[in-house]
Amino acid sequence: MIELKNISKTYQMGKVEVKALEGVTLTINPGEFVAIMGPSGSGKSTLMHVIGLLDKPDSGEYQLCGKSMQNLSDEQAALLRNRIIGFIFQQFHLLPRMNVLDNTCLPLIYAGKRALKDKAREKINQVGLSDRILHRPNELSGGQQQRAAIARSLVNEPFLILADEPTGNLDTKSREEILSVLKELNQKGKTVIIVTHESEVAAYAKRVISMRDGKIISDKYNGVKPQNKDLSRMKEACDIVTQSHHKVGKAEFSDFLRQAIIAMLAHKGRSFLSILGILIGVAAVIAMLALGTGAKESIEKQLASLGSNLLVVRPGSSQMHGVAIEAGSVTRFTFSDVTAIGRLTDVVRRVSPAVNGRAQLVYGNQNWNTQVEGVGLEYEEMRNSSPAVGRFFSEEELRMREKVAILGTTVARELFGENNPVGEAIKINLLNFRVIGVLPTKGANAFRDQDDNILIPVTTAMFRLLGKEYIDTIYVEVNDAGKMSEAQDTISKLIIKLHRLKKDEEDSFQIRNMSDIRATLEATTKTMSMLLGAIAAISLLVGGIGIMNIMLVSVSERTREIGLRKAIGATNNDIMFQFLVEAVLMSCLGGIIGIILGSGIAILITFFAGWAVRISLSSVILATAFSVIVGVVFGLWPARQAARLNPIEALRYE
Repeated sequence: MIELKNISKTYQMGKVEVKALEGVTLTINPGEFVAIMGPSGSGKSTLMHVIGLLDKPDSGEYQLCGKSMQNLSDEQAALLRNRIIGFIFQQFHLLPRMNVLDNTCLPLIYAGKRALKDKAREKINQVGLSDRILHRPNELSGGQQQRAAIARSLVNEPFLILADEPTGNLDTKSREEILSVLKELNQKGKTVIIVTHESEVAAYAKRVISMRDGKIISDKYNGVKPQNKDLSRMKEACDIVTQSHHKVGKAEFSDFLRQAIIAMLAHKGRSFLSILGILIGVAAVIAMLALGTGAKESIEKQLASLGSNLLVVRPGSSQMHGVAIEAGSVTRFTFSDVTAIGRLTDVVRRVSPAVNGRAQLVYGNQNWNTQVEGVGLEYEEMRNSSPAVGRFFSEEELRMREKVAILGTTVARELFGENNPVGEAIKINLLNFRVIGVLPTKGANAFRDQDDNILIPVTTAMFRLLGKEYIDTIYVEVNDAGKMSEAQDTISKLIIKLHRLKKDEEDSFQIRNMSDIRATLEATTKTMSMLLGAIAAISLLVGGIGIMNIMLVSVSERTREIGLRKAIGATNNDIMFQFLVEAVLMSCLGGIIGIILGSGIAILITFFAGWAVRISLSSVILATAFSVIVGVVFGLWPARQAARLNPIEALRYE
C-alpha cells in the first residue's frame, strides 16, 4: 500500500539545516495498525506528513498503491488527501463557528458531495456523538472534540487514517476511548498510522516503528504479521484522482457562499468595518453625482453675490497654477500701490488691501482655528460685510493698529455659544484682541465656510499678528460694470509703471474680474460631475483598501483553518475562490446599502438645502459595478496569499 525508498527531508531554520528524515525506507501493507514512536525532533511527524502528501521529500521515492507520488500537482495531492486519506490531529482543528455536523461535512464540500449529509450523520453516530451533533466545539469536552475530528476523517470513506498524537491533549479516560475507536476502525479494514511518543498508546498498535534523529531504528510487530489485502479499490481510486482535473461547480459555489456568510457572521465587527468602507464610497458616488447639478447652481449664486464690478489684484502669474517660481518674479504690493489705485477715480470707486493667514483663537476654555483676514475700511461696503451685531473698526483703529476683531458667525458660535461676544476679550495667536462686532451670515460655498473667519485691521494683521511686509490681495470696486475692461487695463498699466516692470515681467501679477471667474466657472462646471464622481471613486478605492486589509488580517487569523481545509482536500483554487467570494459578498452588501443610503442622503440634503437632485440609473449601475470590481480586485491578492500557504506551515501557525 505504501512504499518509501531512501526518503530524506531537510528544513532550513535560519542558517541552520535540520535533517528531519535521513534515508528512510519503509513499507506498509493495507489493514495494518502502525504506531510510529520517537522523542520530539525524531522525524516521526515529518514522516507522517510525507505519507499524507502534506509535505514533499527532498529526495527518495514515495509510492502509493504502486503509483509514484513524486510529480503530483498541488490539486492532485489535495484530491488524494480528500478521497484516500483521513487526518486526525492532536489539536483537533475543528472550526469554532461550525457545529459537529458542519465540521464533519467539510471534506464532502471539496469532494462535491455536500448533499450526502446522511453520510456525515452516520459517521457521527459511529463515534458516539449523535447527541452532540448540533453542538459547537466549545460545547464539547476534549474527547468529544477528538471524536468529531475522527468522524470528519471518515466521512469520505478513506483507505488510510493518519493520526498525529491524537491523545496528546486528552485525559486517561478520553485517551482509552479514542484508542478503542481507532482499534475498531482497524478491525473493520482501515489502515491506521498513529504518531506518538507514549508506549501505552503504541501498545494498541500491531506494529511499532521507532525513530531517532530522522532514522528508523527499529520495526517490530506485536503478534502475527497481517496478510496482504486486496488493493484494487484503492488503486482504482488513485487512478481516477491522479487523472482528473478539479473544477468548481455550481453545487460547490453555493457551499463557498455559505462558508463566506458563516465567516462574516463569525466576525461581525470586522465584516461591518469592511462593508462600511464600500458603503460610504457607493453612497458618496450616488449622492455626489445626484447633487452635482445643485452644487453647480449654488456655486454660481455664491459668485454672483460677490458683485459684477469687482476686480481682485494679486501677486503672481495667473499661469503658475500653484507652482513655486523663482524669487523676484512676483510683484509685491504695498500700501503705496493701494493709494495709487485709489486715485484712479475715473474708473475706481473703492479699494481695500487685504492679507490673510490661519490663527488659533482662545476664549476661556474654548479654542478654535480659523482664517484671519486683515482688511481696510472700504472692505465693509465692497464685500457686504457690515456687522450684524456691533460695529466695523474705525480709521483711527486702523491707523493705530488697534487689536480689535470682527467675528464670523461660525467663530462666534464656537467660542461664545449663544452669548453676545461684543466687548469680550479673546486671544489670537496669544495676543489679546477685543471683539467689536459679528459679521452677517453668508453660509458655506463649494470651497469653504464663509462664516468661519475673523476680520481685523490690515495694519494690525501685517505688523502685529502675521508679520507680513506685503499685501496679499487688493480688492477694487469699479464705478461701472461697463468699465471693467478699461479699469483692468488702467490698473495693469499703473502697476507696471509703479514697479518699473520689464516686458518679460509683466506677467508677475494678476487681475481677475467677474467675467474671468464666470469663464472659469463655465469650464469648471463641465467637469464638476466627473470631479465629484472621481472624489467618490476615491472613497470606494479607500473602501477597497479597507477590504484588502481586513481580508489580509482574516488570512492571518485563519491560517490554521486554511491548513486544515488543505489537509482535508481543498485545492489552491478552492481556497482562493472562498476568500474571493467573501470579499465580493462584502462589497455587494456595501454597494446595496450604499445605494439606499446615498439616495436618502441626496433627498435629505435636497429637503434641507433646496438643491435640485436627479438620481440616475446610470449612477446606480456605475456604483454597483464599481463595488463588485473593488471586491474582486482588492480581494484577489489576499485570496491568492491564502491559496499559496503551505498546509504544514499553516497547521503549525501560532
